[in-house]
Amino acid sequence: MLKLNNIYLPCDMGTDALPAAVSKAIGIKQERILGLKLLKLSVDSRKKSDVHFVCTAAFSAPNEGALLRRHIPGLSEYVPNRWHFPYYGFRADSRPVVAGMGPAGLFAALCLADAGLPCTVLERGLPVEKRMEDVARFWDGGSLDSESNVQFGEGGAGAFSDGKLTTGISDQRIAFVLRKLVEYGAPEDIQWLSKPHIGTDRLRAVVKNIRARLLQAGCDIRFGHRLDSLGIRDGRLTSVGFTCPDGPGELTCSQLILAPGNSARDTFRMLAEAGAEMEPKNFAVGVRIEHRQDSIDMAQYGNAATLGTLPASDYKLAVHLDGGRGVFTFCVCPGGSVVAAASEQGGLVTNGMSEYARDGENCNGGLLVGVGDGDFEGLFGGMDFQRSLEEAAFRLGGGDYTAPAQLVGDFLARRPSTGCGAVKPSYMPGVRYCNLWDCLPESICQALAEALPKMDAKIHGFADPEAVLTAVETRSSCPVRIVRGADMCSSIAGLYPCGEGAGYAGGIMTAAVDGIKAAEALCASLVSQHR
Repeated sequence: MLKLNNIYLPCDMGTDALPAAVSKAIGIKQERILGLKLLKLSVDSRKKSDVHFVCTAAFSAPNEGALLRRHIPGLSEYVPNRWHFPYYGFRADSRPVVAGMGPAGLFAALCLADAGLPCTVLERGLPVEKRMEDVARFWDGGSLDSESNVQFGEGGAGAFSDGKLTTGISDQRIAFVLRKLVEYGAPEDIQWLSKPHIGTDRLRAVVKNIRARLLQAGCDIRFGHRLDSLGIRDGRLTSVGFTCPDGPGELTCSQLILAPGNSARDTFRMLAEAGAEMEPKNFAVGVRIEHRQDSIDMAQYGNAATLGTLPASDYKLAVHLDGGRGVFTFCVCPGGSVVAAASEQGGLVTNGMSEYARDGENCNGGLLVGVGDGDFEGLFGGMDFQRSLEEAAFRLGGGDYTAPAQLVGDFLARRPSTGCGAVKPSYMPGVRYCNLWDCLPESICQALAEALPKMDAKIHGFADPEAVLTAVETRSSCPVRIVRGADMCSSIAGLYPCGEGAGYAGGIMTAAVDGIKAAEALCASLVSQHR
């Protein structure tokens, strides 16, 4: 097969124009092009007067060698990515344990099961369908369940997000993850879109299908089981302790893949007490900023936004301020909503979420300020810093998980807001208009105020006075890292930390890839033990 890069398609036609474009580029009749397959699709909107799709496609054609010898720009041989998990046929004496059922834990367990190592999976939260009920009740004004919420439960925090699969890493396992996600129910277009996303509605179904596969493979999945302790002898893991609805329990365990998610603060403290080497790391805090989606579309696409053929647009902005702070946008959710993402009583956290269709009225994204040295001290200083902001937002919102909110124009003028304008806040269960300078540190507010006009210069309307800021976003990444070696093992032999909560990933895709690497490392250690 052949591959052709940089195929330009008019935005009013999209992929319908692909066969003719390939035919023209390589100079053969359209009917002689066989097995045409889209490999990558993106939107080029750098010139608003010429917005178009750019794609890569694979196909078969007669005399492919002759075509290659013509040195047609962008044409090359197509070599599909066939990466697969390199271990199989295991028959272990004892089950490995996987703690956490976010992307890292799910893919680690899936790979182990396919290798012949069905594991015991501990998840402190609940199955995704029960978790959805608990979250919906909380968003409707009910009480927060500290073990079944946006942060904890099957699917991890990504189950209540946009389901973005974009990543800055380059790894052969990415194509494997995409194939597996499609196999378990994700839309096929995640394999070719340059900015793939599943959407929270479809991601939940994918998670349930992966669970069914794990059970079929013989895995023992235990919901409502919180990892509470580690048994260690001579520096090596010997058991794991947990708390479940029936009380405390213990499992003999010499290999544990730990995928805790970035909000498992109690787990981090337990690990430190058990002697796992850990270190603080920089992270970011801020707010969610919310605009009308049609405004962002016009800013990004120009008049092409009215055609109805382009996807809901997003943005990615970053500025470096004179004082040394970095401010950037994160986890942008086109056509989505801002949601309550708290996991602790008395602390308010926001996040963004959208469904596959991305057809909501607003676009929201994290607007975050980098924090680190000088903002807090000690291993758990970052966690305490996060919690202090969450508690301040909770108080300012009225103490009932109503979120404090402010219009951008009022924020820049340092005056409290009294209501919304053109942008109606989507946060559930609701907002209270106020002055966010009263709950965020002065340094964070000053950084946001300085960055907003600079970002507006990059995307006109970003600092729209009627855009809404909702506080507070603190869980964009983990404030600690569980130190591990080249063998993926921590300072406790047999403990393999991975994913966002271990400090080695930032999103669904990178977490899934890291979970696969942890499973590979565990299998490699078993192989070496039996030599």
